[in-house]
Amino acid sequence: MPTKTTVAARFTTKQLTVALYTAAVAFLTYACIFAYRKAFTVATFDGLAFWGIKYQTLLIISQGLGYMASKFYGIKFIAELKRLGRWKTSAALIGIAWLCLLLFALSPAPWGMLFLFGNGFMLGFMWGIIFSYAEGRRATDFIGAAMAISFVFAGGFSRSVAVWLRDSWQLPEQWLGFATGLVFALPLVVFMYLLERVPPPDAQDIQERSIRLPMTRHDRKNFLRLFGGGVVAVVITYLFLSIMRDIRDNFMANMWNELGYGQKPAIFTKTETITSVIVLVVMSLLVIVRKNIKAFRLIHWVIVAGFLIAGIASALFLAGTVSGALWMQLAGLGLYMGYIPFNCIYFERLIATFKIAGNVGFLIYIADAWGYLGSMSVMLTKELAGLQLTWTEFYPTTVVIFSGVGVLATLFSLVYFNRKYSEKEKLNGGS
Repeated sequence: MPTKTTVAARFTTKQLTVALYTAAVAFLTYACIFAYRKAFTVATFDGLAFWGIKYQTLLIISQGLGYMASKFYGIKFIAELKRLGRWKTSAALIGIAWLCLLLFALSPAPWGMLFLFGNGFMLGFMWGIIFSYAEGRRATDFIGAAMAISFVFAGGFSRSVAVWLRDSWQLPEQWLGFATGLVFALPLVVFMYLLERVPPPDAQDIQERSIRLPMTRHDRKNFLRLFGGGVVAVVITYLFLSIMRDIRDNFMANMWNELGYGQKPAIFTKTETITSVIVLVVMSLLVIVRKNIKAFRLIHWVIVAGFLIAGIASALFLAGTVSGALWMQLAGLGLYMGYIPFNCIYFERLIATFKIAGNVGFLIYIADAWGYLGSMSVMLTKELAGLQLTWTEFYPTTVVIFSGVGVLATLFSLVYFNRKYSEKEKLNGGS
């Protein structure tokens, strides 16, 4: 018999080792991937504008549109993803994304928009591919949380690296994305190799979390027929979280500049690291909740708490009650408490609760596709409508409004899936 650990007396030493190994490697892999996506956003391209819109905003929107397109295509692509050959797919996608950053650096404005669209499209598939190594395990809550907070940490860390390259090596702004990718290239190769060596879920994982399989078109349509109302509520919730998260993430440098911290590169890493640690602890605690429906309900309340923290902090900032630095910290913490569960734990526990033979990627990409569509729409509206607001005026106002709607949508989702679970239990004669 395997030796039991003290972790709720449920994990063997081997299972715990696999969980820690997978969490660490998934975290580091996606952190490196994120450097190919967000590092260029520290470049503000001051003085450049086309069609009445700042070039920086056009670039961010172009990359976002590419990312959004990959999410819509990924609903099918990731749902049908086979387990063999994932590293080859990953290498091709990241390689093309990096090439796009090189072509962006070589291209005059505004043609760089085309290459950032391509960069976003290629990288948009990577979350689903990396998460496929982690899903369907009893420790997926912990592994997924570690992986998900990687983009909180990596968003700040990769920007700090880009600012260091800019200030220490005097690199032109258009080269920051490619150069940052070069810094992370070798570590990424190592971590992808280690990720490929992650063992598949064992028999206990499958028994408790259900088997994870590619989903055909029929499987996907059947799932939406059974849970369509809940999926709509989830998409609305995630839509608002995506808008809040993307605006903060893409225009973080602008906000810190407006708040007077623009010349402090470490501010990106410091604030995002604090947020990462707190969110990782909160999400990881769900691994001790063995009953899937109980964990699924708790996740809803974590999301509600996240909306409330972000909304209240933003309202206090607008009222002049809290400082800009504290507001950025609390707003980031709140929105990631809501955002991260949908990228790792929410759909994992949904599939396990209802014993669905499918995969998490299908559901994540449905939510992501509409989330990015909403995010791009809001950014375009701000620019095209000519709203004369700074980011530190526009963003907190948006957060206050969206947090209120998000709380209502999350509560609807909780009620909806509780009823579905009750119907399932009645049909099965109780558990």
